[in-house]
Parts: sequence; C-alpha cells; structure tokens
Amino acid sequence: MDDKIKDAMNQAYTGEAKAALRLKVYAQKAEAEGYKQMAKLFNVIAFSEEIHGARALRVLREIKGTEENLAASFESEKQVAEVAYDKFVKLAEEAGDKEAVLHFSQSRDVEETHAKLYKQAMSHFMEERETNYYVCKVCGYVADGVLPEECPVCGC
Repeated sequence: MDDKIKDAMNQAYTGEAKAALRLKVYAQKAEAEGYKQMAKLFNVIAFSEEIHGARALRVLREIKGTEENLAASFESEKQVAEVAYDKFVKLAEEAGDKEAVLHFSQSRDVEETHAKLYKQAMSHFMEERETNYYVCKVCGYVADGVLPEECPVCGC
C-alpha cells in the first residue's frame, strides 16, 4: 500500500474510533437526561462509525490471527502504560493539574492490568481457560475471575 494511502487510512481509522467513543458517551448523557430517541440516534451512528473503523483496519491488514492479535495487544498496552501515560502524568504534574494527574495515573495502572491480562491469556491460549471479567465503571480496571469489593486502582 502506498505510504500516503496508508497514512490516510490510519487517520480515517483513528477518526472513526474517536467518533464512535464520543457518540457512545453522548448517548449515555442523552439517556441520563431522558432523551431516549437522541440516545438511540447517537448509538446507531456510533455503530456505523465502528463499521467504518473496522473496514479501515481490514484494508490496513491490521487484523491477524488471535495469537498474533493477543501479542500485538499486549505490546500496545505495555507501550501505552510504560511510555505514553508516564509522559502524560509528568506533564500534568508539571502543570499542577491534579485532575489530569489522577486520570493519567489511574489509566496507566489500568493499562498495565490490561497488559497482564493479555500476557496471561497468551499463556493459557491453548487450554481455553474460561473466566468472567469485571470492569470498574469509574476507571476501567478489569478484574479477572473475582469481583473485588473495592477497585484496587480508584477505590470505588
């Protein structure tokens, strides 16, 4: 694939992924405010944006076999936790933005947990271990198998 086309396709994917998430959050807000039809509209368009993003990933040939996808996801989470979020935390600390520091540090901790879950899944891949996952609705922490009484990242 031509480098310019690849760059454009990556930009399209990123834009679609961001739009899908933004619209889902808008739908939650509309639902909370009692605008059920607006929530439905936001959710439907978010789903459409997800389709666009998935198509872009297929064109970019980013979707591999499950073992390769696990390994790539592990590396991505590790990189985000160890490099990106550490940089973001330092930036927020330097700016004195306590809310941003909390967000970035909790997100970093959760990303590290995601990496551990991927690594564990890679080691158990062939045995098809079954488990339940529980997600903290405040910080996104993912618990494997046991629902903690209190989130180990944010305390909720």
